[in-house]
Amino acid sequence: MTDFAAIILAAGKGTRMKSDLHKVLHPIAGKPMLHHLLDSFAALDPQRTVVVVGDRREQIDAALEERDVVTALQDPQHGTAHAALQAKEALRGFSGNILVTFGDVPMVTGETVQQLVDALSGGAKVAVLGFRPEDPLAYGRIIADDNGLVRKMVEFKDASDEERGVNLCNSGLLVAHSDDMWPLLDAVDNNNAQGEYYLPDVATGAIARGDKVVVVECEPDEVAGINSRSELAAVERRWQAARREKAMADGASLRAPETVFFSHDTVLGRDVTVEPHVVFGPGVTVADGTHIKAYSHIEGATLAAGVQVGPFARLRPGAVMEEGSFVGNFVEMKKATLGPGAKASHLSYIGDAKVGANANIGAGTITCNYDGYFKYQTVIGERAFIGSNSALIAPVNIGADSIVAAGSTVSRDVGDGELRMVRAEQLVKQGWADRFHDTMKRKKAAQAKETKKDA
Repeated sequence: MTDFAAIILAAGKGTRMKSDLHKVLHPIAGKPMLHHLLDSFAALDPQRTVVVVGDRREQIDAALEERDVVTALQDPQHGTAHAALQAKEALRGFSGNILVTFGDVPMVTGETVQQLVDALSGGAKVAVLGFRPEDPLAYGRIIADDNGLVRKMVEFKDASDEERGVNLCNSGLLVAHSDDMWPLLDAVDNNNAQGEYYLPDVATGAIARGDKVVVVECEPDEVAGINSRSELAAVERRWQAARREKAMADGASLRAPETVFFSHDTVLGRDVTVEPHVVFGPGVTVADGTHIKAYSHIEGATLAAGVQVGPFARLRPGAVMEEGSFVGNFVEMKKATLGPGAKASHLSYIGDAKVGANANIGAGTITCNYDGYFKYQTVIGERAFIGSNSALIAPVNIGADSIVAAGSTVSRDVGDGELRMVRAEQLVKQGWADRFHDTMKRKKAAQAKETKKDA
């Protein structure tokens, strides 16, 4: 297989986003759109990947720290062909097929890119990616025959009425071998009203010199560009809709699919039930047969088989629910493990904790894990019973089969099988409340009388 490299153009200012964050770093399903592209191309095993940057370069450099990607600077910015040329030094010595794409067109799949690359094998010098939208609007048109041979590429403003009637539009993405890419880019001129060097002229130049140029078609959604918050939301909607369909096709039940939101890496097992208004943040794995009830928010959590969550539960990063465990309404877990069969039915916070099998956490229980500087762990043994409204001040160990009485504040370890009751002695004063009420009623009546007199 011929070696493959990718050039991703991301030098634009993205002013329509009205954001301090670089446009290509805005997330879709919790992952920056630039990373969506990089992950799509990973299956093609690119030998080199170059991201052409400009405005807010430092943000992109930081986002790429852990990836085998280099950046090239476009400064000043003179159009998309000029931007692609800035990657030439980074690709020095590379011989193979080169894709040029855009960081704000994040849904292009590896399969489509592979089709573009494969299209060069028939003698074509350039392969361009086209699409047929419902409304072609002012997109540039690709004039091609039934076999995909491109005869002409024309911008909308330069097209004749007949050419504007063609619905095959240019996405801007193209592939060429390095032996052809650099000469064609070098030959692009800026003889236009904007005085810029445009990437489609690579294909136009190839046609002009008699080279074969072919078009590969894809679905419009795959090449939807993102230039505004509204367009970002539209791509998110389409991504979520597709992910919901996949979840159900794979054996999960979504009671109200349109209200469930997934992250890019959510993993659901078979026979999982998800009720309305559930949100999955990054890093969630859900095993078979789990039931997630309405209005729950889950991120960075691992749920074993047969688990029940919610309604109105929040599982934060590091939450682990082992087989058959249960959290109910208004329970929050963070960096904590709930052992097999353990239960926290309502109104509890379990943080930096390890809860043993079949333990029961009563309503209002809090693991007090933070002193303002450091976090500490609470360990609760198997079959322990924690009474309602208890505060467990970490670090503390609660033994197996022990009982913590309701309302206790526990700051020392509890042994196996012990009862720990920490309550102030109840004080009883017979008749005190009756005397208090009588005194206050007389005082209030006198005050009202005085007010009426003054009036």
